[in-house]
Amino acid sequence: MRRFKLFLPILILIFYAFPSWGQSPDMVLAKVDSVQNAFEDMTANETMTLIGRGGNQKERKVRINQKGSELRMVRFLEPADVRGVGFLRLASDRLYLYLPAFRKVRRIASSATNENFMGTDFTYEDMSRSSYSEDYIAQDLSMENGQYRLLLEPQPHADVNYHHLIIFADTSNYVLRKVEFYDGEEEKIKELTIDNVEKIDGYWMGKVMRMKSLDKNHETVMELSDIRFDQGLSDREFSERSLKRPIR
Repeated sequence: MRRFKLFLPILILIFYAFPSWGQSPDMVLAKVDSVQNAFEDMTANETMTLIGRGGNQKERKVRINQKGSELRMVRFLEPADVRGVGFLRLASDRLYLYLPAFRKVRRIASSATNENFMGTDFTYEDMSRSSYSEDYIAQDLSMENGQYRLLLEPQPHADVNYHHLIIFADTSNYVLRKVEFYDGEEEKIKELTIDNVEKIDGYWMGKVMRMKSLDKNHETVMELSDIRFDQGLSDREFSERSLKRPIR
């Protein structure tokens, strides 16, 4: 009995230090990242809806190709005024934008990654993000409304534009469900919610993403369709040459 009394305070300390049954914040974040990047590659069509003040809407059609966590290409299909515009992410956070009107691929400088992508509420940094643990340290793991809640603070030398993030993930499958973005004044400026979560070909995927800019009263909704995994995409498909290739 004496040994149990001595051991009980230790158990209580462990419980409060790691509230999710012994998992540390970094462990939970690693699982969230693993779920987001579980596939070898992915292709999908996307309907992108920009919603402004008064409910005015603009709709765009997009094609997305992704391989692993580092290679991603986004091509605009409709309407005609943005057809052919492309975004490319390569390893080491190299980002490129192609504008058909100029017939030139432009590399996006790190100082410009906080700019909005094509009038949406997603910045270039948001568009390129596929892993949080590479730039953020997970802190303060807790539970909120039945979901994991994690405070993410930038690593000392991370080149990011947010003061910190708060993310929420399902406890059953570690699917990311919400991200709150905070600026240098520690004010929440944006909120991303992820809905219509389905298991497709063995992979968990949120099919609807809604990014709200709280300071601009503007939001962007991205809805995925025709999602396909592990199609054997080649690294050669993610290049500046491919970015300039005419849409068929």
